Amino acid sequence: MSSATLSQSRGRPMAFGSYFLLTLNILAMAGMAVFIWAALVYAKSATNLAGTEQMAQRIFYIHMGCIFGAMAGFLVSLIGSILYLITRNLEWDRITQASVEVGTLFGIGLTICGAIWARPTWNTYWTWDPRLTTATITILIYVAYLLFRNGIDNRRTRALFGNIYALFAFLTVPLTYYSARWFRSIHPVVWNGSNAEAQGDIGNVGATMGQTITIALISFTLLFCALMIQRWRQLRLEDRLEELREELE
Repeated sequence: MSSATLSQSRGRPMAFGSYFLLTLNILAMAGMAVFIWAALVYAKSATNLAGTEQMAQRIFYIHMGCIFGAMAGFLVSLIGSILYLITRNLEWDRITQASVEVGTLFGIGLTICGAIWARPTWNTYWTWDPRLTTATITILIYVAYLLFRNGIDNRRTRALFGNIYALFAFLTVPLTYYSARWFRSIHPVVWNGSNAEAQGDIGNVGATMGQTITIALISFTLLFCALMIQRWRQLRLEDRLEELREELE
């Protein structure tokens, strides 16, 4: 096989990957544009709210979108950590790390949006509600995962202990999800269940509200995929540079 033919055969997967990523980025941007329009214009105002509370209710859709992004990140990190521990393939470790980083960003976003929404609704930015407390603990545990990784120099050791940590860190995710159902909470139960001691159940939503939540699910999932893949590619390049430095030493 000639060098030109070999170069072309190697270039085809790279070109396909670049086109795929470009398409994904465009879809993510388009999805977010549609989501912003749906959240601010298309979704009808909540009839049981008024004034600043009704205006602040619009941030609920961003809050939900960040929840979808964070859930996607932590779920992918769980899958990646399991597969790394089975295969010891560093590619899965990079996927785990990228997913945790992007999922944590969404987690911080949902906390900030929740606080903004809580101010006119609960008359305070923060309260030690079980849902808020467990969500904060989950985010801090994943932030600690990133700090923990940075404290280990050996690449294989960092991957091993990092993925073990990520595996157990995911246990806090279902705890956060069920906290509003299991404990006395002022946070409403959104789906699949109820709690008589919670501040209400907003599972029965209007058509435009439900459709906007669906748009949030799709658009934020696309955004997560685009960001995660970009970070994964960056981590792969960083590992390659580290290998080259070791070869030169």
